[in-house]
Amino acid sequence: MTQDIPDPDLLAELLAMETRVWQALLEGNGAQDRALLLPEFLGVYPSGFSGREGHADQLEGGASVLRYQLSEARVLPVGKAHVMLCYRAEYLRPGGEGEEAMYVSSLWQREGAEWRNLFSQDTPVSDQPVP
Repeated sequence: MTQDIPDPDLLAELLAMETRVWQALLEGNGAQDRALLLPEFLGVYPSGFSGREGHADQLEGGASVLRYQLSEARVLPVGKAHVMLCYRAEYLRPGGEGEEAMYVSSLWQREGAEWRNLFSQDTPVSDQPVP
C-alpha cells in the first residue's frame, strides 16, 4: 500500500487523517468533514472547484460514498508545516454503476499537534499508460 519514505510514521499519521475524511463521506458526517478542512480549503475536481463549505455540504443528504479503499500512498514534504499525501482511491458512490478510481493529491497543514487539509485534487484513473 505504501512507497518507501524517510518517515513511515508520518505516512501513517497522514493516512489516518485522510481516512477520517473518507469516513466522514461514508457516514454522511458534514461536521466531521468540515472540522478536518481549513477554512481556506480548495478542492480541485473534474467537475470544478469547491471550498470547505461545498465539500461538507455535499453530505447534507447523507453519505457520498458507500465503500472505499486507499492504496499506493506516498508522502512529499513541502515545507516545515505542510505535507502532500498522494494515493489511489477506489470507491463506490450511492446509486453508482460500479467502482470508480482516482488518484488524490492532498495537502495537509500542521496546526499545533493537529493536521488539517488545505488542498485536495482528484484525478480520475485513465487507461492511458503513465509517461
